[in-house]
Amino acid sequence: MTLLDDGGPIFARIAAELANQIADGTVGEGERVASSNELAAFYRVNPATAARSLTVLSEEGLVEKRRGVGMFVAKGARERLVGARRRRFTDRYVRPLVVEAARLGIGPDELLGLVREELASAEVTAGGGA
Repeated sequence: MTLLDDGGPIFARIAAELANQIADGTVGEGERVASSNELAAFYRVNPATAARSLTVLSEEGLVEKRRGVGMFVAKGARERLVGARRRRFTDRYVRPLVVEAARLGIGPDELLGLVREELASAEVTAGGGA
C-alpha cells in the first residue's frame, strides 16, 4: 500500500507525508522542500494537487516561500509541529487511557507498570531488544 492508497484527499496525504518528514527531522529547518512540480512527478499527480499540499503546509507555518528560490522549512517548524502532535497525542490517547484506568481502579503505579510492559514488548517486536 502506498501513501496515495490510504484514502482522503491526495493533497492532504502529501502534506501529511511532508509534515512527517519535518517532524522526524528528515527535512530540517531551512532546508528546501520539493517543488510542486517535483511532488507532482514523484506522486504522479496533477501539479495543482501538489501545489495545494504546499499551500496547506505554508498556511500551517511549516514552510515558507522564498521568491525565485522555492519552498523551505520554516524556522521553528519542527518544534511547533511536534508540540501540536504531542498535545493531540495527549488528548487522543493519554487522557482516555487515564480516565479508563480510573474507572477500572488501576492506580498510577500499576498504570505506569502496564505502559512500561507494553513499551518493552514494542521494543522487542521492533528489534530493539529488551
